[in-house]
Amino acid sequence: MNSSTMAATLGDELYQALINCSPVAPLSSRFPELSIADAYQIQLRMIDRHLAAGERIVGKKIGLTSAAVQTMLGVDQPDFGHLTSSMAFDSGDTVAASRMIAPRAEGEIAFVLKRDLAGPGITNVDVLAATECVLPCFEIVDSRIQDWKIRIQDTVADNASSAAFVLGHTAIAPDQVDFIHCGMVVEKNGVIVGTGAGAAALGSPVAAVAWLANTLGRLGMGLKAGEVILSGALSALVPVQGGDHMRMRIGGIGSVTVRFN
Repeated sequence: MNSSTMAATLGDELYQALINCSPVAPLSSRFPELSIADAYQIQLRMIDRHLAAGERIVGKKIGLTSAAVQTMLGVDQPDFGHLTSSMAFDSGDTVAASRMIAPRAEGEIAFVLKRDLAGPGITNVDVLAATECVLPCFEIVDSRIQDWKIRIQDTVADNASSAAFVLGHTAIAPDQVDFIHCGMVVEKNGVIVGTGAGAAALGSPVAAVAWLANTLGRLGMGLKAGEVILSGALSALVPVQGGDHMRMRIGGIGSVTVRFN
C-alpha cells in the first residue's frame, strides 16, 4: 500500500471508528513501517472527513507535553491535532461520554489568538503579543485505538486523540498570568483527583504554543486569528463516564466545569 492510499484508508477507518464508537487495532502494530510523517497524513484525511460532514476548524491542540507521557510512549517531542466546531463546549455544558470509547479529561490553559502566528522563528514574546486572552479549559481526549494501546504514530494519526474541549467563561489578558507558576486543581465528583502547574507543559504553556507555531511553519501551515489553541495537560488524565461532574480551577485564570452523560 503506497503512502497516499494508506493515508486515505486508515484516515477513513479512524473516522468511522469515531462515528461508530468502535475502536480499531493499533495502527503501529499492523503497519510497523508507519512513520510520524505518515501519521500526520492520516490525521489530515480524518480531518477532511470532519470538514466534508459540515464541520469547520476552530483551533489546534498540543499533546504529549509532559516528560512522563513522552517517556511512556518513547518519544522526545509533543504532537498536535485539529479542533473542529463539533468538539467545542462551554463551561457548565454536558458532554456525551456515551458517544465516546474511553474518554479522559485533562485540565489545561486555552489561548485565543487575535492575530496570525506563522513560524519558524516564533518566540514566547511573539505568542503573548498574538494572544487575545487565555481561559481555563478541560480537554476531553478519547482514543479510537483499542484499549489506549498507542504509540506516537497511533495518537498522531487519530488526531492526537481529540474528542472535545470545554472553555471557561473567564477570559484573562495574557500579561496578567504567571504561566510557569500558576497552580491547577482538578476535582471529580467533589474529590480532588489532580494538581499541577503551568510549568508542566514544556516548561510553560506559552512555550508549547511557540513550539506548535514553529512546527506548523515547517509544514507550511500556521495558526490563525480567532483560533483556540489548547496548550497541553497540566496533570494526569482522568477517566470519565456518564454521571461524572468535573471542576477545574487555575490560579489567576478561573474555573471550568463539565458534566458527562
